[in-house]
Amino acid sequence: MSLSDPVADMLTRIRNAVMVKQNEVTVKASKVCEGIAQVLLSEGFIKEYDRIEDTGQGILRIKLKYSELGTPVITDLQRVSTPGKRVYGSVEDLPRVLGGLGVSIVSTSQGVLSDVNCRKNKIGGEILCTVS
Repeated sequence: MSLSDPVADMLTRIRNAVMVKQNEVTVKASKVCEGIAQVLLSEGFIKEYDRIEDTGQGILRIKLKYSELGTPVITDLQRVSTPGKRVYGSVEDLPRVLGGLGVSIVSTSQGVLSDVNCRKNKIGGEILCTVS
């Protein structure tokens, strides 16, 4: 089965797993999906992720993070740019999610970065999703 939008599939799987309070979720691996997982890890939204090699393209296993009370760390996960409507932003146009409490994930020429790193490096790109 081929996916037309692996990023949307990844975000939907994470969103669904958080709703039913699963500890981990598996998604098909790609460079962009692995970049998103790296940003989620560095920003503290997930515990860890690892890549499992198989005969195909591989699988990403993402371990989700919950508070001590059992509430999920990821409360909102929205896809911004889609294959039918790409959304690009310069450094000044990058959205601030919840006044800086959330993060925008941006695909740039230097890889997949958070909005904070994009502002620090003064680069823009395609806004993939927002997480809070």
